[in-house]
Amino acid sequence: MADIVKQILAKPIQYADEVIKLSDQASFMKAECTEIKGKTERLAALLRQAARASGDLYERPTRRIIDDTEQVLDKALTLVFKCRSNGIRRIFTIIPAAAFKKVQQQLENSIGDVSWLLRVSAPADDRDDEYLGLPPIAANEPILCLIWEQIAILCSGGLEEKADAAASLVSLARDNDRYGSLIIEEGGVAPLLKLAKEGRMEGQENAARAIGLLGRDPESVEMIVNAGVCQVFAKILKEGHMKVQIVVAWAISELAANHRKCQDPFAQHNIIRLLVSHLAFETIPEHSKYAIASKHSMSSIHSILMANNSSPKSKTNEDVDEKSVTNHPMDNQMPSQMHNIVTNTMALKSTMLPNKGTTATATATPTHVEAPGERSVKANKQNNQLTNEHHHHHKHKHHGLPGSSIKRREFEDPSIKAEMKAMAARALRYLCAGNVGVCQSITESRALLCLAVLLEKGEDEVKYNSAMALMEITDVAEHDAELRRSAFKPTAPVAKAVVDQFLRIVQKADCELLIPSIRSIGSLARTFRATETRFIPPLVNLLDDREPEVSCEAALALNKFACPENFLHDTHCKSIISHGGHKHLIPLIYFGEQMVQIPSFILLCYLAMHVPDSETLAQEDVLIALEWSTKQQHFMQDDEIVTLVYEAKKRFELYQSRASKQYH
Repeated sequence: MADIVKQILAKPIQYADEVIKLSDQASFMKAECTEIKGKTERLAALLRQAARASGDLYERPTRRIIDDTEQVLDKALTLVFKCRSNGIRRIFTIIPAAAFKKVQQQLENSIGDVSWLLRVSAPADDRDDEYLGLPPIAANEPILCLIWEQIAILCSGGLEEKADAAASLVSLARDNDRYGSLIIEEGGVAPLLKLAKEGRMEGQENAARAIGLLGRDPESVEMIVNAGVCQVFAKILKEGHMKVQIVVAWAISELAANHRKCQDPFAQHNIIRLLVSHLAFETIPEHSKYAIASKHSMSSIHSILMANNSSPKSKTNEDVDEKSVTNHPMDNQMPSQMHNIVTNTMALKSTMLPNKGTTATATATPTHVEAPGERSVKANKQNNQLTNEHHHHHKHKHHGLPGSSIKRREFEDPSIKAEMKAMAARALRYLCAGNVGVCQSITESRALLCLAVLLEKGEDEVKYNSAMALMEITDVAEHDAELRRSAFKPTAPVAKAVVDQFLRIVQKADCELLIPSIRSIGSLARTFRATETRFIPPLVNLLDDREPEVSCEAALALNKFACPENFLHDTHCKSIISHGGHKHLIPLIYFGEQMVQIPSFILLCYLAMHVPDSETLAQEDVLIALEWSTKQQHFMQDDEIVTLVYEAKKRFELYQSRASKQYH
């Protein structure tokens, strides 16, 4: 950096020396040249001072200011050169007085700019809280110099000043997208990341919040990721204070939401694993062992869970709604089925741990890292001992979670812990959106089980973000057969627990979790067996909902049960008809809003096409409704819908005419 700045300063210093030299050689307009010389000498002294302090100068304003200064000195050099004696040519040289005044003013401005640059780049102790003001270069764009000032403080200020500067950048980035772009262009990301890594808690929070606000578009996120945000955020999620971790999880969610290509870099730095550990903490027992397992261990876990699920007791649990009281870290009651799943998983994990002799050796080294200066070495040893006794926190390549400060988290305020879970779930939601690899990592961990528990027992924001995360995972599973088979097997207890939570919400039908739950059920439509008919009635009931968006989502979900791609479409269509779905569809097609009309019309086509011999459909004048729909222009704009409706009419007319002949 110092060498670059010295190279930038070399040319203007040379120009300044030339101006001073030629000013002494002036043959006419000597007074004006003398004034230019005086201002140039002041400027040259400042430029040499800047060269000596080149290691401390903030590069971005240095380039802008020195470039402008170089142009001013070039103009001054041209002017004083004309004032030299050139014999006979002198009488033809005309220099307006205004030219001297203009150059003198520009030199004065350059002196002000370089002076400001030296002040803003000086260490905080040397400035003595001096008000920096705005340099002349800021006349056209004062906000740019304010950004320069805050970034310079981030580079050379004390910890408290850096925290304040980061807070100022947060305000600027929140107020205006263009200001955020300027912060990135002027090199603000690197010092913000450094503050997030090395600052105090307030400074870390402000820095992480600024990073989240700056990543508003793919280009900005790309630059932030290239600057090393993944390493810094991973370190904070592993070792930082929970208040800082909350902001970091939020920032990750913002970056991933605005640019999906950053999902893989975050996953490669163990961000998924660390976020899952926050979800699992105090959500399910033995949270410290809820790391992403290998495929081999997962197959063993799955085999034991399968064995448990096939027992008579687990089969009867499918239709039991009773809840049993159980000791749980969240001090709530859990359904007996959910408790069995957690208990069986824990029993399996205890069988996979090393034997006693191995354990004694493994626990000699702490498996988590405390924040620097938080506790004494003696206290660390005592707390590590307590952790091993109460939590069986063994060091194992699949179970240990390096850096997770379990004991420290336990004493956090419950509201802080709830907010941490909410932001962790939000981050996972955006990290797994459309990404098969990340979804596999999440489903191979215990995140599904955590999300299922939080969907029922968490705070409102925790529930919502958990529902949205599950919605994104099920959406990916809908289009990826391997993920669908591995994560959402109908016989898998964890998958069944997740689906049961969706069903409970859809049956209740009165909360903000309703729409993500409907979408998730629709995405999993191809995983349900023929005997699994409990999802159809509540979805059919929602067709009659007063909210058009809910009716639309219910129709879309039922379409996924009834579409030809679903192997059991005939069975599902019969179930929809038997529960009166067609009675809701016809009014929606005639009188519903357009967003509801289209999916309702498609669903009616599926019913007519797959169950054409239904007397129930014939009695409800389905054919008349289909005929009317073909005359509506907004229905017939899609070629696939046109093909579908004519196929449905054709089959329905054929079977109904046969039935009519048989009847007569």
